[in-house]
Amino acid sequence: MKKLFSNIKGDTFGGITAGIVALPLALAFGVSSGLGPSAGLYGAIFISFFAAIFGGTNTQISGPTAPMTAVSMIVIAGIIAANDGDVTKALPAILTVFLLAGLFQIGLGLIGLGKYIRYIPYPVVSGFMTAIGLIILLTQVLPSVGYYPKEDTEFVTTFKAQAEEVILKNILKEEAGEGILVLENFKETIGRANQITPADIQKEAQTLAAKQTSGALGALKSFPKAIQNINWLELILALGTIFIIYGFKRITKKIPSTLVALIVMSGIAVVFGLQYRTIQEIPSGIPEIKWEIFSGFSINSISPYIFTALTLSLLGAIDSLLTSVVADNMTKTKHRPNRELVGQGIGNSIAALFGGIPGAGATIRTVVNINAGGKTKLSGMISGIMLLIIMFGLGPIASKIPAGVLAGILITVGIGVMDYKGLKAIPSLPRDLKIGPLRLSSEVLIMIIVLLLSTFWNLVYAVGIGLVIASLMFMKKIGDLTAERSDVKALKEEEWADEVDFPKGLKEKVFIKHIKGPLFFGSTSDFQALYQQIPNTASIVIMRLGRMQYMDQSGLYAMEDMLQDLKTKNIMALFINLLKQPKYMMERIDIIPDFIPKEHIFNSFKACTNWIKKSTREEKD
Repeated sequence: MKKLFSNIKGDTFGGITAGIVALPLALAFGVSSGLGPSAGLYGAIFISFFAAIFGGTNTQISGPTAPMTAVSMIVIAGIIAANDGDVTKALPAILTVFLLAGLFQIGLGLIGLGKYIRYIPYPVVSGFMTAIGLIILLTQVLPSVGYYPKEDTEFVTTFKAQAEEVILKNILKEEAGEGILVLENFKETIGRANQITPADIQKEAQTLAAKQTSGALGALKSFPKAIQNINWLELILALGTIFIIYGFKRITKKIPSTLVALIVMSGIAVVFGLQYRTIQEIPSGIPEIKWEIFSGFSINSISPYIFTALTLSLLGAIDSLLTSVVADNMTKTKHRPNRELVGQGIGNSIAALFGGIPGAGATIRTVVNINAGGKTKLSGMISGIMLLIIMFGLGPIASKIPAGVLAGILITVGIGVMDYKGLKAIPSLPRDLKIGPLRLSSEVLIMIIVLLLSTFWNLVYAVGIGLVIASLMFMKKIGDLTAERSDVKALKEEEWADEVDFPKGLKEKVFIKHIKGPLFFGSTSDFQALYQQIPNTASIVIMRLGRMQYMDQSGLYAMEDMLQDLKTKNIMALFINLLKQPKYMMERIDIIPDFIPKEHIFNSFKACTNWIKKSTREEKD
């Protein structure tokens, strides 16, 4: 506790500054997610406060971030679409998924997985981050020009026939669930169908239109319509916001340019009485727990999203721990990764209970906090309290912020979150992969696959596919390198220092196999090819295994096949310097002693040579 208040002045100033920087981003991320600005604000308040208390990085400022919001947006859109476009009906399932993600993060921290996050390949992270930037850019073009597909009467009308079909299917589904969908009761079906109003059809058509235009691909399909229906006022507000954000940075970086753009452009819109579109109303009262998470809980409604919740938790873990590394470099300290995951999980769980969107450690806000003097966890707590005070005092005023301004802010976020370092490195990376006549860099290929799949298909599956491809390519490279170092040759072709004095009379009958590295699935094919070089004239094969530190199941069975083949040919196998792990593996399936008796395992080449000489003399006698 004493350490917590050891830097009150610096932490207070750092927390207040970080809170001010977080305000426009929290509102923008909330709007982008589909739950509204209050959801972004609640997420920023609770995650910042509780992640600071329980986390493992003293200067970390947490809250909604671009990657977390991009994934959340997809989750929210999917659940809302599954609930006939009704946000209120979908909210319990949405928040339950967010709560699960927080609980998963706590679990990741408790079982100690924090230290393994750093092993995720850079091409996967790079492709994912660039995809996040593209998704934000593409999805914010429509609001920046003031085009909202749900409000385009001509566009929505094209979905009315499909809407009637969906409504009828829902009626049949309800009747099947009630057990009344039988031929005698088709009158009930007709009666329910007659109760469908034009308003019901219009609402369903709007839901289908919104679903059709959601995500990056949907936004691209809507561009022609958007260009034909530009709202010039909304476009000017968005462009003015972008201009101020980038232009004000050239004047000074001490004052957040995002906040300046928010105040200036919103002030212009209000003072001149412009007929602009506002964001949703922000409540100014105390946030309330969303008890419907528990009262409306249904395992069927969230079961399709359990894997998504796990992915969301992993993404938040990566996002937070990368920011922790940045904080460590700036403050010359060392964070505790597992505790940081527990803190982030607690923050996300509590935010979900109050209706907030999930978040993670935010790099920009953390850097601002450190530069402003923040050194302890108090700064993150103050940042959350600052946002709560702003919500209480300025909620009604913030509700008048133009939607176009937040779209402009998000466009700059999308531009900033892309991994330009990875993109710039594409031409210079070695082309180590050949596909037909083309030579490509395996790392660039992984990055592009993750980028395209994330942007136009599914963020969650894209990361999983990227990890699998990266792992397979890594295994192949290691296997190739290992195979290059493992060989079988007749003794006269290669001699180690202790093999020079081997009896000349035995050199044509005794062959030596040197295994110089682990024997695993990546090297088994070469191992099999090499042992087939042993001629039938050989009577003994000496296997020098002192450098074979590891053997997996594939290597184990390759070894068994070789020994079986040698036994069939009446060729004796002798082991030298068999190490602990390979020996254990061979004992498990009885290679030792069935194929290799213990008296055929030697600790040195000299002992093996003496045994061969003695056996040879005994045969002659």
